[in-house]
Amino acid sequence: MRIFTEDTFFDLEEGETLLDALERTGHFVEYQCRSGYCGSCRIKLLVGSVDYPKPPLALIKRDEILPCCCRVKEDLKVRVRLKSNMASED
Repeated sequence: MRIFTEDTFFDLEEGETLLDALERTGHFVEYQCRSGYCGSCRIKLLVGSVDYPKPPLALIKRDEILPCCCRVKEDLKVRVRLKSNMASED
């Protein structure tokens, strides 16, 4: 699957969580539990769809996903920035 962010795009590797892929590619996502309990990693989903092997306990809005535990069903566009571009927003 191909993942598009605000700055770039990349391919999700076999067996990789979306959160792991975002970290691998230098994106900034806050997280704590990595299992859908806390909701710290929630990000805005702009295009595409995901599902969850087990329903997450964290509350999310209709246009949000939890990259720590979602399963990507098709190419996605998400609102996430590269770490290197975070400083330019300040």
